[in-house]
Amino acid sequence: MAASPVALLAASPALFASVAGLFGLAIGSFLNVVIHRLPLVLERQWRAQAAELEGRPPEAPGEPYNLLRPRSRCPACQAPIRSVHNVPVLSWLLLRGRCAACRAPISARYPLVELATGIAFAAVAWHFGFGLAALLGCIFTAYLVALTGIDIDRQLLPDILTVPLLWIGLAASAWLAAGEAPPPAALRDAVIGAVAGYGFLWLVFHLFKLITGKEGMGYGDFKLLAAIGAWLGWQMLPLVLLLAAFVGAAVGIALMAARRLGRGVPIPFGPYLAGAAWIALLWGPGLVERYLRFAGLG
Repeated sequence: MAASPVALLAASPALFASVAGLFGLAIGSFLNVVIHRLPLVLERQWRAQAAELEGRPPEAPGEPYNLLRPRSRCPACQAPIRSVHNVPVLSWLLLRGRCAACRAPISARYPLVELATGIAFAAVAWHFGFGLAALLGCIFTAYLVALTGIDIDRQLLPDILTVPLLWIGLAASAWLAAGEAPPPAALRDAVIGAVAGYGFLWLVFHLFKLITGKEGMGYGDFKLLAAIGAWLGWQMLPLVLLLAAFVGAAVGIALMAARRLGRGVPIPFGPYLAGAAWIALLWGPGLVERYLRFAGLG
């Protein structure tokens, strides 16, 4: 009797990771749409709300614009992208990074986001094995990818992403029994993590503002770290902050040394928090244990 697809995926970690990677490529294609369109959708909503508050007539309604409509188009010639030209990574390679209609260049960021999401999904599936922990890990990963892309482009971490990510983490912790490693963290650890994550960056923000008179980060960073604490527990927050601060400082210094960034130019912190959180998701407990042993505290 032939084994069911579920049994095959459960029995073969390599097959499960491969399937998760292919699924991640498709999700990455959608995340490209989220990264590009969600800030524009929010901007339209903010303009409409501002017009209403000021008593101005609303803008004339145009073509529906959301994450699903209209179909993806070439930014240069506005030609709709055919389904055959929308296969993740492969289409970009076959088209040599150019629009099929007008041959205008297509940014390499699109296949990079797809490829990064596919590899990250495969790594999560391989690490956690077949089960709900891998599914939750992939959901967490998808949110982190979307938030990273938007923060790089717009220096914005939208509430419409950070707040649901926080609540999904808390809900998963309340519903499921925590295993040896997140996700999810134990409910108590998740609640403390959410409060501590928000509260710590809130305190840093206000201390920095009190000392310098400047705002060192945005409130979206507070909410993202709160969400990370809800998913991974408060124990992972020091590791996440240490990794994010170290990499962020290194990148900032390198960019200033290369004269690609002035001293007064803000650097988005969200991508470093997201990258550190993903590392902590997979290897956080092991990294913390090794550090404590090295420091003689374990």
